[in-house]
Amino acid sequence: MPRKSTSEKRLAANRANATRSTGPRTREGKASSARNARKHGFTASTFAVVRLEELDEAARLKDDLVADYRPVSSQELFAVERIALAQHALLRAARLEAGLFTACMDMALDPCDSPIKPMTPDLVGDGDVEIVRAQNRNFVLATGFDRMAQRSNSWSLLLRYQAQAERHYRRAVEEFERLKSLRNPAPDDLLPSPQSPNHDGPDRRNSNPANLPNEPIPPVNSQKQEALHAPERTQRAPRITEWAAQSILEHGTPPSITASRLASPP
Repeated sequence: MPRKSTSEKRLAANRANATRSTGPRTREGKASSARNARKHGFTASTFAVVRLEELDEAARLKDDLVADYRPVSSQELFAVERIALAQHALLRAARLEAGLFTACMDMALDPCDSPIKPMTPDLVGDGDVEIVRAQNRNFVLATGFDRMAQRSNSWSLLLRYQAQAERHYRRAVEEFERLKSLRNPAPDDLLPSPQSPNHDGPDRRNSNPANLPNEPIPPVNSQKQEALHAPERTQRAPRITEWAAQSILEHGTPPSITASRLASPP
């Protein structure tokens, strides 16, 4: 069956719709579209220990980190996933530490839940119940820890595992910050500020003088103009003074002549 050709109106409508499709504009939309091009997936159940950890624990950590860091690209999202796995490793190290301490307790207790090697009567305090309950647990834990440390290097390996998890966490955070610094600036960040940084006062263009703040009005002449007119005033002052003195000697000072008229030549 021959395929029907698309009409001109349909082609024009498709072209118009294509011009309007510019992709996501917000950072949340870009972060969502960035996941579409990924070839790998973050399967949280893959990183969980069966019967010890919840299968979606790593996924919940990742969701919290995405809400906080807000990645906008696939590489930033991958860095966030690395942070989630590092946090998961830190929690696992804490569980491992608790399990080793439990093993120490189990090693120092007999089947009747009594210490294999009890404390001396002097340390117990003549049968004081509070001292026995509080200090006996610490004694059993220390005894089991000592026995385990003598038999294997489990505790040294635990410390190395904790240090490695902390390094991975810091490096993942630093990698995300590096990728974040390479982001293109947002369009709003490129717009110039409404007021120039060299603008010292309020904008008086097209403004009502009654609404301006009560500030002193600067002089009209600048310092450069004052410096140019200073010699002229210096030369003119002696001529005004000489003319006024000669007028007083010849004609005297009539009462009708004021000081303002003597200040300027006829």
